[in-house]
Amino acid sequence: MKATLSGLLLLAGTAGPAVAQENYEIQVYPYETVEPGHTMIELHSNFTFQGSTTAQGGVLPTNHQLHETIEVTRGFNDWFEVGFYLFTSSARGQGVGWVGDHIRPRVRIPPKWKWPVGVSISNEIGYQRARYSADTWTWEIRPIVDKRIGRWYLSFNPTLERSLHGEAVSQGFVFSPNVKASYDFTKTVTGGIEYYGSLGPITGFDPLSQQQHQLFPAIDLNLSPRWEVNVGVGVGLTRSTDHLIAKAILGYRFDF
Repeated sequence: MKATLSGLLLLAGTAGPAVAQENYEIQVYPYETVEPGHTMIELHSNFTFQGSTTAQGGVLPTNHQLHETIEVTRGFNDWFEVGFYLFTSSARGQGVGWVGDHIRPRVRIPPKWKWPVGVSISNEIGYQRARYSADTWTWEIRPIVDKRIGRWYLSFNPTLERSLHGEAVSQGFVFSPNVKASYDFTKTVTGGIEYYGSLGPITGFDPLSQQQHQLFPAIDLNLSPRWEVNVGVGVGLTRSTDHLIAKAILGYRFDF
């Protein structure tokens, strides 16, 4: 799930050759899909306050980059949706540039099956220009399991990511888990913690110093069923992770 709200807040970046969720669309996914016959449009605004300051392998440094991502998702039935992403980046001395595009089909267990937890899985594939990513073609497999218990909400995304073209092709699948735990303080305000990680290839994790770990206090505003608002600020916990990032997501569900 960038600029209008980029002074607002949350999530993660990447600063190394390993495949990982980059700071364009930073979100722990819920299991729900967009309703049939509806279209969800989201703006993801992320700003890296403290990131990499030198180019690495021809990839631009992330420090003070502003990322704006437009996500359009269409619901086709009660178990299938397709999302499309348009990534952009801007920074002083770098100009404003198109980063790339991704497409993401997703299926879920229909609510009528009445499973005790929500389960869905997305497959995201796409291209990013070499000046923004050492891996230009990537594939992400994201299982999603979530559960609401009273005012508590929990979501776990045990994501697998793979480079299809670029420096990390030889790594195979990389384990990049995402976790969210939140609590409804009121009917409108929900607060919680989001975690984003990239541990390395599933055949053998990277040393801790090369892994990426990020924690983000986050706030969700439940304004109406049509709106999605999420803001927060995140801190990287290892030297391979961008240290300070602010993010915001603003989304609206349309009847078309």
